[in-house]
Amino acid sequence: MSNARSFNQIDDAAAPEASAWETAYLRFETPGEEIRKFLRRFKRLGAERWPRDAQIVDLFCGRGSGLRALERMGFRHLEGVDLSPRLLAEYGGPAKLYCCDCRRLTLADASRDIAVVQGGLHHLPKLPDDLDQTLREVRRILRPGGMFIAVEPWLTPFLRAVHVVAANPIARRLWSKIDALQVMNENEMETYAQWLNQPELVLGCLRRYFEPERCWFRWGKLMFVGRRK
Repeated sequence: MSNARSFNQIDDAAAPEASAWETAYLRFETPGEEIRKFLRRFKRLGAERWPRDAQIVDLFCGRGSGLRALERMGFRHLEGVDLSPRLLAEYGGPAKLYCCDCRRLTLADASRDIAVVQGGLHHLPKLPDDLDQTLREVRRILRPGGMFIAVEPWLTPFLRAVHVVAANPIARRLWSKIDALQVMNENEMETYAQWLNQPELVLGCLRRYFEPERCWFRWGKLMFVGRRK
């Protein structure tokens, strides 16, 4: 894993060759579509009630669409963390970025108010070890009573139906979004499957480090809002 470094601009030429997953992710949604999706999601999560001067860190932030959504909502103190220089280079906004492993964050103890993860925890290679380590790090950097938001895939009937459609060759030819989704699924199948098939383990880890305020399942997603214990 790479060492941490912070920056506001990244040289695209210095980024490593893109993985198949990253390429599929970048064509699954346009930045505009992803930002609008995150805006709707943040509103459902109650972000309109969060203090606008809260210090927020977006973990596994990818190309920074979640940061863009938070910027549009008026939040001023934003940071993003991801392991991919190529994806971070897509951002280009005012938030401070860190290229590092979320299992070993370089942020100070009890220094942030809110931590957000949208679709990153299910990429962790080892459960429960890596999930425990990541959540322990998130708890460490949050102030007492700080908020943790997690949105991750969940094996609901809706998601099962999506998997069936995405595996259909005809659907993949007719709809590029479905093809991109299937490529992502195929390239993360080991971690994706272990995440989806261990729901009680996942929920147990979340509850070990954070006191749940809200936890619900919607359209193939786990939506978790908790406070640092």
